[in-house]
Amino acid sequence: MAEQKLGNPAVVGLAGFGMTTLVLQFHNVGWCGIGPVIVLGLMFGGLAQMIAGFQEQKMGNNFGFSAFVAYGAFWIGLALILIFNHYGIYKSSTTDIGWYLVGWTIYTFIMWIGSMRVNGALAFTFLTLLIGFILLDIGHFGYPAMNKIAGYELMVCALSAWYVMAHNIYLDVFGRDVLPVGKPWIK
Repeated sequence: MAEQKLGNPAVVGLAGFGMTTLVLQFHNVGWCGIGPVIVLGLMFGGLAQMIAGFQEQKMGNNFGFSAFVAYGAFWIGLALILIFNHYGIYKSSTTDIGWYLVGWTIYTFIMWIGSMRVNGALAFTFLTLLIGFILLDIGHFGYPAMNKIAGYELMVCALSAWYVMAHNIYLDVFGRDVLPVGKPWIK
């Protein structure tokens, strides 16, 4: 009996991460309101990305398992912070959110090191995510202009995640490497 082909859960995880990151940055630079960010944070960046992460576990990919489940939880957590702030359930100050982001900055640094063993495009995605988190950290601890700079920089991150997603989709659909992702930065 032939073995059934499985889909690559990374395409959903990267799509959810890229879309939610992109729309949040549209908000951060003043192009849209917060509503779409909350919906995406709960559903596509949150729930769908977490499901992709649990599927990565079944594929034996600890990196994808950790990244997609963790960043899915990040998006759900951020959406809940925004909802709680809006309805006065539990108010998080700018500094409180800054500390939330610092934790994610440290996690992203760890994942960036691991991503350098996968391929260049993924390493670039995590590098731009790390830079974006650092800029947001600075923005939440007294230099709010950095949040807008982070917005533009994280748009690059989101598009990079989509590039890696497109690479995986096209590799499957065309049966060959249409979008190169480069060699790992660390061997």
